[in-house]
Amino acid sequence: MTQTATSEVFYQSLPQQPDFVGLASPENYTPLPDDWLICCSDIVDSTGLIAAGKYKTVNMIGASVIAAMQNALDGAGFPYVFGGDGTSFAVPSQQADLARITLARLRHWVQQEFGITLRVAAVPLTEIRAQGLDVAVARFAVSANADYAMFAGGGISWAEAQMKQGRIAIADCAEETPPDLTGLSCRWNTIPARNGLILSLVIQSDPATNPARFTALCARILALADGLDRRGHPVPLEGPGIAPLPDGLDIEIRLTRGTAPLFWKRAYTWASAGFASWLFRHNRTMGQFDTAHYMQVMGANSDYRKFDDGLKMTLDCTPEIRDRIATILQEAEAKGEVRFGLHEQDAARLTCIVPSASRDDHVHFVDGAAGGYTRAASEMAKMPT
Repeated sequence: MTQTATSEVFYQSLPQQPDFVGLASPENYTPLPDDWLICCSDIVDSTGLIAAGKYKTVNMIGASVIAAMQNALDGAGFPYVFGGDGTSFAVPSQQADLARITLARLRHWVQQEFGITLRVAAVPLTEIRAQGLDVAVARFAVSANADYAMFAGGGISWAEAQMKQGRIAIADCAEETPPDLTGLSCRWNTIPARNGLILSLVIQSDPATNPARFTALCARILALADGLDRRGHPVPLEGPGIAPLPDGLDIEIRLTRGTAPLFWKRAYTWASAGFASWLFRHNRTMGQFDTAHYMQVMGANSDYRKFDDGLKMTLDCTPEIRDRIATILQEAEAKGEVRFGLHEQDAARLTCIVPSASRDDHVHFVDGAAGGYTRAASEMAKMPT
């Protein structure tokens, strides 16, 4: 890893790397500058909410952190990673106060609108490095139009653990106006598995494991995924389909309405969703908006695999490949090299951030439709620390 100077444009200056397998290697990451702030969030009792059938609510609230920060930063790029029931991200010191205020406002809004507790936390990077850990980042060019941050170094996982223990919580702020969540949506149908099942996979290495061994393990898992149709990408080329009034649309309405009256937001969103559904179902264009092109870009920009202090994937998987992946991971776990969690379901779902439907930089987060990453993480075997 190579250190660079502190800068607000640090992340934008990093090269975009197209080789996902190469991102299993620590040398392809760059440490964040010392003055950055690490922020994280998650939903209290997300597993219970999922058991109650509130998968879409969990995903939407988890991704709302990204929309809130993107809008607070006026669209400027920043490194983040979506984890199903929460998001972790990093900002330079110049944006630290803005990040804390935005997260505090979002926490208040989620509690007010849904009665759900969203944990939000922040810790200076220097405090993480004092633990002997780091936060290093790389930019994975998922397509020609979008890239996602990948994290390594153990610092993000440490911060999330501290958050869950209540040690680095962000204080309430006097400003309780709802944050701007423009662009956040969740209107696509769930995506049935084509190859048998949707496999949510979370792998973390033991800190004592030789990085080269973890890199080799990831390479083996990714090689198996490469043998699947479209490398296990759950989003079909033709897109997931969209109903005239999508299931769960009211979650989007309540979460993104801000200060608008609920009845007005409902009427506007129902009308726009119905019209968009008609366009997609009939493959129509309108002005600069081309539905076929949008579908192609959506699939290319979808985030179905990531490195986040380990490897996370949502795969459209065959039972045979699932069994081979499980065997490899069980053997590695028996050697004390990793801990992992797997969760199976019959469909995947998308949560989207679309600043403008006429541009190609919209991003789409893939998770299992019945718990996904949250359930996989909860089933992760415990390893001695």
